[in-house]
Amino acid sequence: MQKTSPQSGDESSQAPQPIRDGAGATIMGPRNVPLERENPDLLASPYTDSGTIPNLKFSFTTARNRLVTGGWAREVTVRELPVATELAGVNMRLKPGGIREMHWHKEAEWAYMLAGGARITAVDEQGRTFIDDVGEGDLWNFPSVIPHSIQGLEEGCEFLLVFDNGNFSENETFLITDLFKHIPREVLARNFGVPETAFANIPTDIEHERYIFSGKVPGPMANDIVQSGAGIVPQAFSHHMMDQEPIKAAGGWVRITDSTNFPAASTIAAALVNVEPGAMRELHWHAKDEWQYYISGRARMTVFASGGKARTFDYQAGDVGYVPFAMAHYVQNLGDEPLRFLEMFRSPRFMDVSLNQWMALTPPELVQAHLNLDQQTIAALRKDKPIIVR
Repeated sequence: MQKTSPQSGDESSQAPQPIRDGAGATIMGPRNVPLERENPDLLASPYTDSGTIPNLKFSFTTARNRLVTGGWAREVTVRELPVATELAGVNMRLKPGGIREMHWHKEAEWAYMLAGGARITAVDEQGRTFIDDVGEGDLWNFPSVIPHSIQGLEEGCEFLLVFDNGNFSENETFLITDLFKHIPREVLARNFGVPETAFANIPTDIEHERYIFSGKVPGPMANDIVQSGAGIVPQAFSHHMMDQEPIKAAGGWVRITDSTNFPAASTIAAALVNVEPGAMRELHWHAKDEWQYYISGRARMTVFASGGKARTFDYQAGDVGYVPFAMAHYVQNLGDEPLRFLEMFRSPRFMDVSLNQWMALTPPELVQAHLNLDQQTIAALRKDKPIIVR
């Protein structure tokens, strides 16, 4: 992408322009320069881009943020990113002691702790209990209908939640206060064996909905353990992803977590990918839609959709990317710092198809017949490459 030569001190003369290799022209009308700078490959698309494919990018920055006494929450669902039918995401912040109200979902809840720490609790359908403190880089997964809670520890926390349904909405969860205010008090009294007056002060309108509310920082975890005759859950709902041995390459590393090493996560598989400057996540595709969350750095991704269609997008921290199943793509680090992002799938297992591997394991004469490559290039293709390449 080229820039016009500055003619004056105004911002427009310094701004990027939709010009590439003699094609295109300057913008004469209204424009949003900061947004254009964030999306240079949409402003001046690479010559390889062609045709029409759905938008594959939405930023949490442009999502509505719900502010409440204990923190905030914002979501990217099929309503914000229509192509993302398989998975939805929520970015949530809890103050120190802030409580995400006791609740449950129709969907499974997968989470990655971005910063800080939280205490999570749950009870399964057999009355078995779970409690753990999770910190940066840790995961948790609560299966569908399992009731649970989240509370910020001393420093508070921020985390990413991912749900195995693109139509999920954080505003439609089953909340404990919402349940109590919609059950007649005489029924509550009979259910718990207490007088009706015991429920005189439960919240009764939207103004008093808890959702995310302020609380006291919890003490030592041992003090919060509740003994159950059924015991504790046999498979932990939390997982320390950073304790895994990474798959290392010259250009970075990958940690893969799915049902093989985190059995509680039976519906969502994930990879945490770290790409060093100058490197890229190799060309590949998947049997399932891929939902991405960018944690740090700057990235470029081209998606090939078959039928002569391809589109290139630019991403940075806080952005969500999406790749429909079977579409080939790569993720390239464009910056001078490590690029780190999550790729997730509605699947019990992580799987991808590597273009490098396909080329290396196909008879060389057949590859040469398709692509007209010389013998030196064919020999290079015969070497299997890592998941991250330079």
